[in-house]
Amino acid sequence: MTFAATNLDKLCIGTIRCLAMDAIQKANSGHPGAPMGQASAAYVLWTQFLKHNPLNATWADRDRFVLSCGHASMLEYSLLYLAGYGLELEDLKLFRQWGSKTPGHPEFGHTTGVETTTGPLGQGFGNAVGMAIAERWMAARFNRPGFEILDHRTYAFAGDGCMMEGVTYEAASLAGHLGLDKLIVLWDNNRITIEGSTDIAFTEDVPRRFEALGWRVLKVEDGEDLTALHRAFKKAQEPCGKPTLIDCRTIIGWPAPTKQNTHTAHGAPLGEEEIKATKRILGFEPEASFSVPAEVLAQWRQCQERGAKWESEWRARFEAYRAAFPELSSELEAFLKGELPAGWEKALPVFPAGEKSATREAGGKVLNALASVIPNLIGGSADLAPSNNTDLKGCGAFSRTESGRNFHFGIREHAMGAVLNGMSLHGGLRVFGATFLIFSDYMRPSVRLA
Repeated sequence: MTFAATNLDKLCIGTIRCLAMDAIQKANSGHPGAPMGQASAAYVLWTQFLKHNPLNATWADRDRFVLSCGHASMLEYSLLYLAGYGLELEDLKLFRQWGSKTPGHPEFGHTTGVETTTGPLGQGFGNAVGMAIAERWMAARFNRPGFEILDHRTYAFAGDGCMMEGVTYEAASLAGHLGLDKLIVLWDNNRITIEGSTDIAFTEDVPRRFEALGWRVLKVEDGEDLTALHRAFKKAQEPCGKPTLIDCRTIIGWPAPTKQNTHTAHGAPLGEEEIKATKRILGFEPEASFSVPAEVLAQWRQCQERGAKWESEWRARFEAYRAAFPELSSELEAFLKGELPAGWEKALPVFPAGEKSATREAGGKVLNALASVIPNLIGGSADLAPSNNTDLKGCGAFSRTESGRNFHFGIREHAMGAVLNGMSLHGGLRVFGATFLIFSDYMRPSVRLA
């Protein structure tokens, strides 16, 4: 079935753009260009493909959405408000104000519906890889024939800056190696950064790079073509044994008449006159601010009805699963609640005073003791497991074909940190990563976010 855009669809997209312009102008600070350029892709994803329930943002089998280009936060806040996650128009009006629910960059635990804190570019990309890994590990442990209790995807929006950051390359390499085919990343390919055109610093062939890393690459030539966007997301959902990158060519700040496709739309308010002119182009009242037509809100709030239905059907399946596999279901619930097994601390080894032992040896003994009683303790090392004694004995490895508890992150310290954060944020896992102290400096952004 071909998706054909209606005038209401276009009005819904225009509303995202107007909300982003208005909030950033009111705050006199922010990044309007990316939310405006990504609005169409976000609308198609959130209303046609994303499995989510705005009435329960922590539903275990929801799809995950990560805005890796966190400076585009007004895109996510607009989506959360329109879909009905609990943000109100007043919250959007307080964008970037102290104590508001809408800080300059999305923050996990602060705004309902935000899956991870993003801001340092590329970190969200690494988090998304971690979430996709966690979904695969959890599904392998708990799903049974006829009972696909955990079966969801991870979507991420990434910008040109994300593509330049080294952490993205490391994480993408790992994702391709592992064949994470439930990971879908849309690249907002607008070719503009703060200093100007990306041509001044970034001319590599990104699609071919990702293909070399083991990704499927899809192309959307026009980020305003809703039919093409729909086709790309639909294709991306088809299993192929590879993660998917959607190369989506957008225009930053579209359709601002004098600032679209320029770096002036990237990191500063558009200005009152430019906003009025843009609203005229979009068919909105130029003098009205934070205007949301009733039919737009009604269209968006259908996400609540669909989401409640998805979750209700899932809960019915889970009850049947509970009846068929009572021990597994109890374990899954304990994992998701973050509960530790009773008496876990009794497994900890005791090291007598005066006993001489390298800290890495003691650490390895503690890890293995804990792993014996905490079945969701998983992790690995950046190619140093034999040196820092982090191998969990008898627990197998995580690979393209296996779902053990030992991860081989390779020599990718930066990605290891971001991936571990994503695995933890997914829920259900207790994770660890290891390297030598000097290499931990490569992980500093991830450690700070953790």
